[in-house]
Amino acid sequence: MSEPRTLVEHFFRHESGRVSALLTRSLGVRRLELVEDVVQAALVQALETWSWRGVPEDPAGWLYRAARNLAIDALRRERTHTQALPRLAEATPAESPLIEAHFADEIGDEPLRLLFVCCHEAVPAESRVALALRSLCGFSTAEIARALLTTEANIQKRIERARERLRTLDVEFDTPDLGQLHARREGVLAVVYLLFTQGCHVTHGDSPIRRELCDEARRLARLLAAHPAGDVPAVHALLALMCFHSARFDARLSLDGAMVLLEEQDRSTWNWNDVREGMEWLARSAAGETLTRYHVEAGIAWEHCRASAFADTDWQRIAEYYDMLERIVPSPLNRLNRAVAEAYLHGPQAGLDRLAATPPTDTLLRYPAWHIVVGELHFRLGKRSDAERAWREALDLTSARAEREYLIRRLALGKCSENPAPRE
Repeated sequence: MSEPRTLVEHFFRHESGRVSALLTRSLGVRRLELVEDVVQAALVQALETWSWRGVPEDPAGWLYRAARNLAIDALRRERTHTQALPRLAEATPAESPLIEAHFADEIGDEPLRLLFVCCHEAVPAESRVALALRSLCGFSTAEIARALLTTEANIQKRIERARERLRTLDVEFDTPDLGQLHARREGVLAVVYLLFTQGCHVTHGDSPIRRELCDEARRLARLLAAHPAGDVPAVHALLALMCFHSARFDARLSLDGAMVLLEEQDRSTWNWNDVREGMEWLARSAAGETLTRYHVEAGIAWEHCRASAFADTDWQRIAEYYDMLERIVPSPLNRLNRAVAEAYLHGPQAGLDRLAATPPTDTLLRYPAWHIVVGELHFRLGKRSDAERAWREALDLTSARAEREYLIRRLALGKCSENPAPRE
């Protein structure tokens, strides 16, 4: 990873949360916006400096020090100095975000502590997730909007509301008590889940999978499962879901980086250690009577893993899972995937009929997967012009290289699989 741009992007995704958490400890939660600004500015500096000076021996430490110096400069420019400046100035210059900071209180992992702070119960639920994805995960407003199927303007409003609420409450960076941790756990889980899913299905850039995002999500989930506030079935189910999806990562890409559909994947290349770990977490998640979206989605992923071949997939069971998921957390994406299962069970027209029964929202129409599935169903019916129209819509909407190449091949060759591509 010697190319500066690639390395900076890696650290933006992998280390920005840790750098943000370390700076927030010194600056205070009320200055989250400043933290976001200086971390992003430090990454821009890295891109410029490393391109002509070369990559430093400790790139993560370099980023932390650059962001810290930018924060000090920003505080000095303020008319009224606060306690944040001396606290930040006293921080050890050699301090590196790669060093785990452990404390005597409940949570020793800095990013996980910041995640619980962002998910404060006094902040509206929708705003908590947006703020955490922005401050901790380094997602852009556009990326968060795509993940939550809403507009960028809406996301920006949510983030601003969350920041203002935390400023008004003057929230501390200290670990909340156990009761507060339990109250905030659902929001924390939602962020970890979205962090993982965004790593699994990248909507822009050269790689369709961002493993560093998925790895960080699994790390945070494991920390949660090891903590009294997180050792619960929902967390275990989320870990099972992550393991089942991670097991298929290597098979999802061909040697030239092209996207490989589930039906075309070589199942011998799946990581069966991940599958076995997922089975263990899934067994642990069965304790108690609570059924969450993570249980159901883990069940869907398990159905794909346990099928010895694509033809052996139990689509009836998967369809039932999507019906269950829609009752727990209604979503147009659930309905899209349910239509795919319907097409496998009863043919492509049945899938299209199911989609027609619930017309897509304007937001969903901006989602490439919708048009990809519609195109595949039309192609199976022999409606080539309708299929081409849908695929061109998808091509116009995506900037992900692997997805674009997949669509271009469909259009250029005039030949595709006989089945709609599952979004798994």
